[in-house]
Amino acid sequence: MEPLNIVRSTCVPLPAEHVDTDQIIPARFLKATTREGFGDNLFRDWRYHNDGTPKPSFVLNQTQFEGKILVAGKNFGCGSSREHAAWALYDYGFRVVVSSFFADIFRNNALNNGLLPIQLPEAYVQELLAAIERNPSLLAVVDLPQQEFKIEGGQAIKFDINPYKKSCLLQGFDDIDYLISQQDKILEYEQNKI
Repeated sequence: MEPLNIVRSTCVPLPAEHVDTDQIIPARFLKATTREGFGDNLFRDWRYHNDGTPKPSFVLNQTQFEGKILVAGKNFGCGSSREHAAWALYDYGFRVVVSSFFADIFRNNALNNGLLPIQLPEAYVQELLAAIERNPSLLAVVDLPQQEFKIEGGQAIKFDINPYKKSCLLQGFDDIDYLISQQDKILEYEQNKI
């Protein structure tokens, strides 16, 4: 995974609430076992007609909206446990998802796969969605070391994150990478244990 530190980007607004993992990546696309290629089918049923042509009304098909930050309605990532949902968002190019509430399983899957879920107050998220709609070129800044989100030039708002997961994101580690990075300490412990 790429290390995540500071993300400065425009945002993509998705005000829909209760977006479940089957809407993020439909079950029929879960046959692959590697993380690559899932972005092509991100929000597939919302993004494309049955014949594969893009739906012009869907935000990912609107050229004025692009960026590494998805701003979503509350209860994002609900439904079944599906690591592929985080894979699809990451593969598409998102590095941050902002919502007022995340399903716990989605939050953990996102953090384990290099995607930062930022939970902010509902009123702030609604204001942010409206601001993005008014000005698609609005820049947001996510500062993971300081745990701050802000509209460029605006006041920062703090967000919470598990310290271990923060460290992993900053280094570009998943759980296995972290264990490998601790190999010397593990060997030293094992030798001293004997």
